[in-house]
Amino acid sequence: MFPPLPCSHFWNVPIECISRRENFQQISRQKGACKESASAVLERSTKLGSASMVGARSAARPVTIIDIAREAGVSKSTVSLVLKMSPLVKDETRQRVTAAMDALGYVYNRGAASLRRARSDIVGMVINDLANPFFAELAIGIERALQNSGVIPFIANTAESVVRQAEVVRSMREHGAAGLILCPALDTDAAEIERLGSHLPVVLAIRRIIGARASLVVSDNVAGAARATEHLINLGHRDIAFLGGIGHMVVFQDRVAGFTRAMNQAGLAVQPSLIGESMPTKDGGFNAMSRLLSVDRRPTAVVCFNDVVAIGAMLAIARYGLAAGRDIAIVGFDDTTEARHVSPALTTVSVDTGGLGERAAQILLRQINEGERRRDTYTGEARLVVRESCGARLGRRIAS
Repeated sequence: MFPPLPCSHFWNVPIECISRRENFQQISRQKGACKESASAVLERSTKLGSASMVGARSAARPVTIIDIAREAGVSKSTVSLVLKMSPLVKDETRQRVTAAMDALGYVYNRGAASLRRARSDIVGMVINDLANPFFAELAIGIERALQNSGVIPFIANTAESVVRQAEVVRSMREHGAAGLILCPALDTDAAEIERLGSHLPVVLAIRRIIGARASLVVSDNVAGAARATEHLINLGHRDIAFLGGIGHMVVFQDRVAGFTRAMNQAGLAVQPSLIGESMPTKDGGFNAMSRLLSVDRRPTAVVCFNDVVAIGAMLAIARYGLAAGRDIAIVGFDDTTEARHVSPALTTVSVDTGGLGERAAQILLRQINEGERRRDTYTGEARLVVRESCGARLGRRIAS
């Protein structure tokens, strides 16, 4: 018998080389089996090729809302609501649709959607001083309120420069911002706010600009400063200073007004030498407090323009070998996260910074969605938070 030959050789076996009938029959049977094997391989290859082509066509076809709806087991309208960040969709359904989008590799083209609606999904946050933790916390509150609104916040820091502010506002408008939340830089002009508001919705946050007709979100600066001053008076202080801020700032004017009101109601005179202006920064507070400590009759208590000024003042007090709360009472304003962690912990006026940011975002979104440029004003509550820096927890009452 001939040894079995590879199937690939059967098609060319010469008949004249076969000397015996049974050998020829054996080869014929092997040849037939090989043909059947080849046919089976060819059929499988054809099926695989067809499947690959179908897969290629499937991969090339973009995923649609219908595909997502089928995958998630919901309607097309539900998928559309999820893409638009609608609050009408339950969290469980939203998660199921989002999981289907991830599984199918779907990415929503918000730029194209904006063109279809002729409205951008961008809102601008123009912040005057992100180095101040108060404004960082405000920005977090704004972003938190915008998370499920379908808009994307762009943030810019102006570092108290009106020139930089004009640049970033122009850039945001060029990128099609649907609206702006503006914490105005020092020396911002009311006329500029008016011009800006004629083009798109604008909400002013924290700083009121006299003469500017725009929506406004602020804290109750007068009442807050009055409460801080009254607290120090109740602890027995009479020589009380106000420290920090710039005279032409409306916030400074409001807080000094609250300080003055409380002093006058207690029958105490406000000494001009104890109103110390400075930049509303930690360095500003340090330098202004150092000047107060160098006078013959220094104050026994200080109401500070904000928390960072107060922390700077406490650093100056320590530099002079004194202790805040024991030798000089200090009260801040804002109640930033840092106020709770300094030593001694800072007594301050809490204004719910994140809540103010959320309210500013809500007002802006309402104006964008309704297309109405109405002016809304929100004044947040200011409440006193007593900690260690005022000396109250030491049980000390000072009669000056």
